[in-house]
Amino acid sequence: MTDLQNKIADYSAHVAVIGLGYVGLPLATAFARAGFRTTGVEVNQHKVDAIVAGQSYIPDVPDTDLAPHVQSGRLTATSDYDALLEVDAMFICVQTPYDAQRAPDLSYIRAASQSIRSRLKPGQLVVLQSTTYPGTTEEIVQPILEESGLQAGADFYLAFSPERIDPGNKQWSAYNTPKVVGGVTPECTHLAAELLRQMGAPVCTVSSARAAELTKLLENTFRAVNIALVNELALLAERMGIDFWEVIEAARTKPFGFMPFYPGPGVGGHCIPVDPYYLSWKAREYDYYTEFIELAGEVNQAMPHHVVDLIGQALSLHGKPLRDARVLVLGVAFKPGIDDARNSPSERIIELLLSRGARVRYHDPYVPRFQVGNDVFHCETVVLESVPLTEEEIGAADCVAIVTGHRNLDYRHIVEHAALVVDTCNATAGAGQGREKVVRLGTPLPAPAR
Repeated sequence: MTDLQNKIADYSAHVAVIGLGYVGLPLATAFARAGFRTTGVEVNQHKVDAIVAGQSYIPDVPDTDLAPHVQSGRLTATSDYDALLEVDAMFICVQTPYDAQRAPDLSYIRAASQSIRSRLKPGQLVVLQSTTYPGTTEEIVQPILEESGLQAGADFYLAFSPERIDPGNKQWSAYNTPKVVGGVTPECTHLAAELLRQMGAPVCTVSSARAAELTKLLENTFRAVNIALVNELALLAERMGIDFWEVIEAARTKPFGFMPFYPGPGVGGHCIPVDPYYLSWKAREYDYYTEFIELAGEVNQAMPHHVVDLIGQALSLHGKPLRDARVLVLGVAFKPGIDDARNSPSERIIELLLSRGARVRYHDPYVPRFQVGNDVFHCETVVLESVPLTEEEIGAADCVAIVTGHRNLDYRHIVEHAALVVDTCNATAGAGQGREKVVRLGTPLPAPAR
């Protein structure tokens, strides 16, 4: 057995997690909980200070989970990359966004790899977890690390293991979600898998880092394509006078061959809006055009525009123009129950509303401030602050637009006091009285009042 294998087996390996965001902090906490000494490396000093104080800024990692590991000394955080000189394994968990043209932005991966390169020592394990296109580990990370003079698979170990974090999911977390791992050599795969297994969840090994990278993209492209399918059918159902939510519930009764997906105002977050474009961008290098994926992206990207049109139509039925209308947007996080607003469809919806002259306010119990604009949809940068959801605020709005269906909001109360509600996510399904004031995405528009 190698020295690293022995350290993994007896839990004496020192693990570093680079990037302590929605992926990195849960992973670091999981390693500490498993019994490994863990160091988080984060360039944001405010995050470092919070962790040192035992305070979490990630809802999926409560203080009661984080603080005991900090107090015991098992989990520490620093902004100094020299901490990597003392560790046995490193996990890169930095963000991988795309640019305005939806081309991959790997600047964070490159920066992390360059910081590791000058501190890399023989026998260390490096695992990339950031979602990216097939080939990144071997084409980007490996050459940068090998500039140290050490060779991957011979002097140090290199692998890819995709993150599988679902913010707000109480059932599946970093502790119990199965892991996938593929290394640049079989030994790299084996060592990375052995370390990940020590956290307690099953580990699936694949033949290469590229296979592991594509696995992650398949998972999220599958979701993006199916969401696009139901979004497109929801628009058709509106025209056909059919309640598409009823159709989905009926289809769910089939015990085989069907998996429910739900329409909505668009897709958001750090995976579904991004990952398919990483794959389609890389495919062009092989003279291959992923038309199916591109089409799904077109459908999903068009949904915020449809929502704004729907708000305009609903207001028109009530004899009001969209210009100068007071629109109260409920929810700007990209999914219910979380504080993450990255790539939220609310951003585009608010920008389009502002560009059409609407007066927009918003309420979100998890997101106190929300910035929009500074793009082609609304040139001016606008910073909004969440307003209290009072009866007066609801009643003063010409339209209440439910974009993110946070479950801790009383939609029956909202419908009762609103003049008009546009529901993009079926949050008002059990609202009871007042449904005549509700326009739901995926259902026919009500007849105009006479």
